Amino acid sequence: MSRTPRHLRDVTDPELSSRLSRRNMLGVAAGTGAAALLAAAASASPALAAGTDLATQGKGRPGKGDPVLPPGRLGIQLYSLRDKVATLGFATVFKELALYGYDEIEFAGYTQGEAGPLTLRQLKRLARDHGLKPIGSHVNYYDDNNPDAYSFAQNLDKVLDEAAELGLPHIGTASGPWRYGDTVDGWKRCAEEFNHYGAEAKKRGMKFYQHNHAEEFSFASDRPDVRLYDVLLAETDPDLVHLEMDIYWAYCAQFRFSKRADGTPDPLDPLAYVLKQPHRYPLFHVKDGEHDETTTDGYRMTDVGDGDIDYRHFISTVTGLRGHRYAHHWQTEHDNPTDSLRFARRSSAHLHSLRKKKH
Repeated sequence: MSRTPRHLRDVTDPELSSRLSRRNMLGVAAGTGAAALLAAAASASPALAAGTDLATQGKGRPGKGDPVLPPGRLGIQLYSLRDKVATLGFATVFKELALYGYDEIEFAGYTQGEAGPLTLRQLKRLARDHGLKPIGSHVNYYDDNNPDAYSFAQNLDKVLDEAAELGLPHIGTASGPWRYGDTVDGWKRCAEEFNHYGAEAKKRGMKFYQHNHAEEFSFASDRPDVRLYDVLLAETDPDLVHLEMDIYWAYCAQFRFSKRADGTPDPLDPLAYVLKQPHRYPLFHVKDGEHDETTTDGYRMTDVGDGDIDYRHFISTVTGLRGHRYAHHWQTEHDNPTDSLRFARRSSAHLHSLRKKKH
């Protein structure tokens, strides 16, 4: 008689349960032996070995009503799991992500350290075999001291060709447009380069994007009344350059840069940027933080669900726009999690538990 896998017990979301069950079968059928994978993952994560239920990792169990998170749109930035990728390899990490209910992955490099070399074709197949869709990748913007650098500025064709080989629909950079300084003209020069990268990516059927940190929302050194992020938006072609809003860093920017240097109020609302041009934001980083005004950024990074950012409101507002329910991809991330597998598991469970408010 078949038994319900432990990770599915007490999961009250039928759509999530169905997807996890299907992925469990995919994981068993994948190239590496399932027993070896689970043993490695269990040794890396004591909570997994103890069989902690998926649905209890967030703040409470899934409630009644429509889920905030669109089906098939939850991903994770693999930078958050770089320690496990380096020691256990992509196969083990992908196995666990599938069990946690993830649909997509965003790369931060294509190598796996101790697990040994693998080709891009093998990496693409690994993701497919575990039911995960590679949705994007972060690549360095520039390294002017190294002509052989793996970056957009130094080796554009190689970066785009490899992204195309992986079948990525998006390819972007987490490096801010600081190549020519923090002036308006400096950012206009970067915007021109971004337009070029976007045009070349479009030729290969991909969208180029830029990922923000807090400083992108600061003010130009030569024009203290001009927000640099606004220069980027104004000077880039919306058909060629897209944005991946890191929501956590945008809220840190709200704390840091809602006043100009002379004290003049200049309110910053991250969600308002998205609502004004939602088509420009195909990707988001879902990163959480506990509000703490004693810190430089105003927040201390946490697992998703443990912080103060209202993701039920943010995600439901964006996906509630007409025609935008499935237009965006939501990638969990934590720069330095204490336990990266635990972070991935808890963050997925929390986001799957969120339900829309009833009006």
